[in-house]
Amino acid sequence: MSHFSSSRTSSFAVWKPLLFVAVAVIGLWWVKWQPYYFKAFLAADTHSIGKSILAGEAADPLQAAWAYAQIYFLAVWKAAVLGVILGSLVQVLIPVNWLQRTLGQPRFAGTLFGTLFSLPGMMCTCCAAPVAAGMRKSSASVGGTLAFWLGNPLLNPATLIFMGFVLGWQFAAVRLLAGLAMVIGIALIVQKLTPVEAATNVVPLVNRADDRPFLRRWIRALWTLFWNTIPLYILAVLLLGAARVWLFPHAEGAVSNTLFWVIAMAIAGCLFVIPTAAEIPIVQTMMLAGMGTAPALALLMTLPAVSVPSLIMLHGALPSRSLWLTGGLVALSGAVVGAIALLF
Repeated sequence: MSHFSSSRTSSFAVWKPLLFVAVAVIGLWWVKWQPYYFKAFLAADTHSIGKSILAGEAADPLQAAWAYAQIYFLAVWKAAVLGVILGSLVQVLIPVNWLQRTLGQPRFAGTLFGTLFSLPGMMCTCCAAPVAAGMRKSSASVGGTLAFWLGNPLLNPATLIFMGFVLGWQFAAVRLLAGLAMVIGIALIVQKLTPVEAATNVVPLVNRADDRPFLRRWIRALWTLFWNTIPLYILAVLLLGAARVWLFPHAEGAVSNTLFWVIAMAIAGCLFVIPTAAEIPIVQTMMLAGMGTAPALALLMTLPAVSVPSLIMLHGALPSRSLWLTGGLVALSGAVVGAIALLF
């Protein structure tokens, strides 16, 4: 009888991660993998993946905010929904001890696992944030969480392919090498500088010992994650939409190949929010308007990596100090990449 009970418990535990994998694969195929497969052919044939999302600014800030929000959310809503679903499911379907052995390791191993797990996601920084929050609430380390979060936009294989066809393979190579250094380096630095008590003080969004039915526990996790991330996310996108004219000037030759503009673009890139791979047409348009290569590289490194909305979305999952440090290190990294480009 005890053997039968043990078998039932074991089989019950197995279906949970399998269900998570199934939802992740189906969702990513629908939202990311299949569309990006066809988009790669478009990039190869036309050397373009569409217009800059910053084009056609309205003079009135309210009109600018509304127009940008419409374009932005139309582009990301599927991935945003998938991100919240996966971020809630990871809390009720993935065993805590498994996460602790992989993403929960506080040293290099956890960061490496986070980097590897980010590759199939291909999400923008805001859509990856709910998943990262769910992982963090399920005992993932600070380093593992940050590596997953930063790796999704910076190491996105589809974006690298689009970039090669549109901007040139030298840009894609810089993005890959510098992006890998940023993901691993920033995650390790922030992990090391996060106080031990802050790094381990994680309040789960859902109690895994709860004996209520799975569906009720999942809905609770989904609801909590939604309210912890989405409302502030929407508000931040509207505010940044109103400010986009000042963040990214399009005047002919305005963004020259100087250290000032390298630093300015590195900082602006950390503030603004874009859909996946939108940095490519943005930089393409700005370079055609006269932007230099060095500030272009700075923007390519920081624009997809973090944004004010994505940092806000993780406010309940990571210590504020860690989030400020992450944003600062991303800006510094972008400025360094751009500064190096000035030497060549």
